[in-house]
Amino acid sequence: MDGTTLISFDQVEKRYGTTEAVRAVSFAVERGSLVALLGPSGCGKTTTLRLIAGLEAPDAGRIWLDGRTVAGKGAWVAPDARRVGMVFQDGALFPHLTVAQNIAFPLNTRNGRGRVEDLLALVGMPGYGERFPHQLSGGQQQRVALARALAPQPSVVLLDEPFSRLDAALRASLREEVRAIVKQTGATTVFVTHDQEEALSIADRVVVMFDGEVAQTGTPQEVYTRPATRAIATFVGEANLLRGEANGLMAECALGRMILATPAHGPVDIMVRPEAIELRAVRDGAARIERIRYFGHDQAIQLCLRDGSQLDVRSLPRPDLTAGQQVDLFVRGVVVAYPR
Repeated sequence: MDGTTLISFDQVEKRYGTTEAVRAVSFAVERGSLVALLGPSGCGKTTTLRLIAGLEAPDAGRIWLDGRTVAGKGAWVAPDARRVGMVFQDGALFPHLTVAQNIAFPLNTRNGRGRVEDLLALVGMPGYGERFPHQLSGGQQQRVALARALAPQPSVVLLDEPFSRLDAALRASLREEVRAIVKQTGATTVFVTHDQEEALSIADRVVVMFDGEVAQTGTPQEVYTRPATRAIATFVGEANLLRGEANGLMAECALGRMILATPAHGPVDIMVRPEAIELRAVRDGAARIERIRYFGHDQAIQLCLRDGSQLDVRSLPRPDLTAGQQVDLFVRGVVVAYPR
């Protein structure tokens, strides 16, 4: 394991009775990076987070943290010796302690008061130290929980669905703030989410999990534009899947000839993202507009192709397009194909 890797999983497994929560999981987290564990409920992402923290012990495999084996192969390092800070879904603040006391809880140093004031400034809450958790909004409580996790200067910060209980607007702004805070401190961060937009927008790398296994690891752009499987393609954003026939780097489908990202042969399903499709209004086109849903910043268009199949398109608002209109289609860039 090289010096740039801070966390490493090697064939890690965790079972609860007959249920395999995590199965042969392997991935690495680079020092100073922000990594998202993304997947649907029950896929094993929270169990993976708890394995990093030492709140669970693996049944098989090995976990490295900051250059040493912390679990597996006969080794075990207790949670309080791993230098890991954790932020739970509900913040888990102590209701009977003030904000300052909550943040200072993991500190055992004489300069704890100064550290608390620095952290309150870091999370944008100077002057809030004497308030109690019930006097704070949900977003403020999560900021305090993050400050408490950062207080002992951990090498790793873990966040378990930290924004899921907030409204959409606050969730979007707070996740950007959290990214800026952890990047400023230099802490390596792993967070769990089922929200694709959240993972893609703030993570340096994304680990996609399904059924207790790692399905794909890559940058947000790699995972979105080159999903390894159909399941990932449809989970990470919207996707059209069209039946086609591939021959090397070319494929034929209802939209015509497509250029493939990687070679394929024989019957395939071709994945086309809705925003990769351009439309041109014509009298007799390849498709008919069935419905348009307007969202202000963009619009979702449902098309019906000549063979009866449906296609979803995302575009900027266009007053020249209306339901019932005929259009021709053009696909920008290369596409991904999966063997049928």
